[in-house]
Amino acid sequence: MWRFRDVFLLIMLCLLAVSVAAQGTRRGGRQWQTLSGNAPLVIARGGFSGVFPYSSGYAYELALLTGLPNLHIWCDVQLTKDGAGICFPDIRLQNASDIKYVYGNKSNTYTIDGKQEQGWFSVDFTLKDLKLVNMNQGIHNRVPHFDGNNLPILTVDDVVRLTKPPGLWLNIPHDAFFSQHNLSMRSFIISASRRMIVNYISSPEVGFLRSIVSRFRTGPTKLVFQFLGPDDVEPLTNQTYRLLMKNLTFIKTFATGIIVPKSYIWPVDNSLYLHNYTSLVLDSHEAGLEVFASDFANDASLPYNYSYDPVVEYLSFIDNGQFSVDGVLSDFPITASATIDCFSHMGKNDTVQAKLLIISSEGASGDYPGCTDEAYAKAVSDGVDILDCPVQMTNDGIPFCLGSIDLKEKTNTGESIFTNLSTTNSDLNIIDGILAYNLTWSQIQTLKPAISNPYSIYSMFRNPAAKHVGNLMQLSDFLAFAHNASSISGVLISIENAAYLAEKQGLGVADAVLDALSKAGYNNQTAKRIMITSSDSAVLSKFKSTSNYELVYLIDEIISDILNTTILEIRKFASSVVIRKASIFPSDDAFITGKTSIIPKIKAFDLPVYVKLFRNEFRSQPYDFFSDAYVEINAHYFAGIDGVITDYPATAARFKRNRCLGYKDTPPYMMPLQARLLIDLISPTYLPPAEAPSPILTDNDVAEPPLPPVTGRPSTVNTGSGSTAPGPTPRNGQPALFASTILHVLAILLSTLICGGQNINTLYTIL
Repeated sequence: MWRFRDVFLLIMLCLLAVSVAAQGTRRGGRQWQTLSGNAPLVIARGGFSGVFPYSSGYAYELALLTGLPNLHIWCDVQLTKDGAGICFPDIRLQNASDIKYVYGNKSNTYTIDGKQEQGWFSVDFTLKDLKLVNMNQGIHNRVPHFDGNNLPILTVDDVVRLTKPPGLWLNIPHDAFFSQHNLSMRSFIISASRRMIVNYISSPEVGFLRSIVSRFRTGPTKLVFQFLGPDDVEPLTNQTYRLLMKNLTFIKTFATGIIVPKSYIWPVDNSLYLHNYTSLVLDSHEAGLEVFASDFANDASLPYNYSYDPVVEYLSFIDNGQFSVDGVLSDFPITASATIDCFSHMGKNDTVQAKLLIISSEGASGDYPGCTDEAYAKAVSDGVDILDCPVQMTNDGIPFCLGSIDLKEKTNTGESIFTNLSTTNSDLNIIDGILAYNLTWSQIQTLKPAISNPYSIYSMFRNPAAKHVGNLMQLSDFLAFAHNASSISGVLISIENAAYLAEKQGLGVADAVLDALSKAGYNNQTAKRIMITSSDSAVLSKFKSTSNYELVYLIDEIISDILNTTILEIRKFASSVVIRKASIFPSDDAFITGKTSIIPKIKAFDLPVYVKLFRNEFRSQPYDFFSDAYVEINAHYFAGIDGVITDYPATAARFKRNRCLGYKDTPPYMMPLQARLLIDLISPTYLPPAEAPSPILTDNDVAEPPLPPVTGRPSTVNTGSGSTAPGPTPRNGQPALFASTILHVLAILLSTLICGGQNINTLYTIL
């Protein structure tokens, strides 16, 4: 255990040195709509409990060393059999410790808040008994890997002695229960306040707060009434918390503030969308009560209005122009701290602090179906620099924007009249897909675009209210839209499958793009940047010989290194590179295992490096980034990247303008965290399985034969809609051949037999 603690403390000491230096650069002078006019507090619930077990030494240390200088730490106080106060998140000890394995036969059943509860309770154990028990992660969808680190249960005195917090918040959730067992929480709190400074004491029980209010009318300690669920009943008054909310003057008689679940302030409907804010904060401030909001966690379900961005959620509580809560209770205090100091009171025209190109991924595809007019308009509004169009080709040769050649992935084609066109294409590694080149543009226009849900396996969905909103765009319309969007600096055109389309489908996608750019007037202007990207070097070579656009080579596979000779080879056909995030920060089971040298190696050859794919959903990020898209972008920014490709341009644009990057001393919540920060803290038996190393990119990996010439188009049949498309597809995935086509093939076979095979190539073209 001690080896891991030593590693943790060493890393934390490095951050502490930065933190101390940064504290001298705190920026004041901003106006806050809190009761006091000061910036809101950040209260770390059990420390950094979003990663480490609640109220463990690790959790408190990380919270203090990555949070604001005045961060307050929160402790839910439970009492042991011998009256010691411990910090523990639940009155049932088995919910966040290994006690049931240590004392398997000492469970009990008690009545708590009117309900029978079975488990292991602190009232049945002395503090000495609990020395054998270790903290575990109590929320099961969080990292369980630190459960083997022998993290002891800490007393309140332990926490203060070990961490010396700038602010201490003690929460008393079950005074009535402990009183039933002849344990006095009042006596403990009064005694503790003599030994240490307690800044806040909260409780959901009116009786407890009223019993201590005379003791704390003067001095540094504030009393806060905690609201539980609206329909829960407060034991002394026998009223629901919903009713108590209407009597703020009564609460003011024994408390200086209230703490409420965040839904009391911004209600959320059953569809996970926000309603308008309530008057709670304004009413409470009018009554002279501070308001603290709870339940903030980066890895919890956020209302869709926030686009999976926890910073946007915090801003809606502290910087909405109408009110500000006086503090937030968070499991991820690094995000709350950064929001207050770096992202609050910030406008879209604020000074850009980070030189970082923001490239959209199918527009703002995190909010709307990708490559639609709505997604592109949102991306422009969000502050994107480069608007992208992944080009696909229709059956009638029209280039249009869509993120996949398989229409099933991005539209409702699978529910349309075109389901009979489903096919398996081994050349494209597509199983049971409906391919873009099998439908005409007029047919594609009858489809509805579909929003992507890359994390639906985790029940994380994107903006369901807009799942089919918007219209797909031809490349020509996209270019016209981008030309008129004065705020963007350019466009990026992605081209994939060009060789297959030319050789097997008779579609020249590269020529179509060149033609569209020329007709849109992009060849005769310098106002907009033109970027062409592909994972096929042959595509870029073709453009290099016919244009002077910026050519971007996509290294789509995850690599561990790249040869210098390979970079020189790339320079022959490209002027910049796109790589995957995992090629910079490799990981095992979502724990970062190090940092490669790929970025400095590529940039040493004067090639800018853009990185894909950034998303807000916390499931897209390694644990080391704390379920925070800004922490992830920041780590890559300090690694030296030149741009990000993202589904959520608004998040990247906000990162670029955050004021903390302009401070003389970067504060700890905006410092890039060390690679291997977390994995080096895991005990050996809990380490994730090591993954096989990614390959090294070599010269042969980037070498491609020249694009083949465009062949004649395959035969098509009339679909009855006024357009043509391939015939129906039978179960084997091959297009059905009509009588006239079969006769044509038989004629060629006969000719082949007679003429010695001269027409065999024609046969293969038709087949």
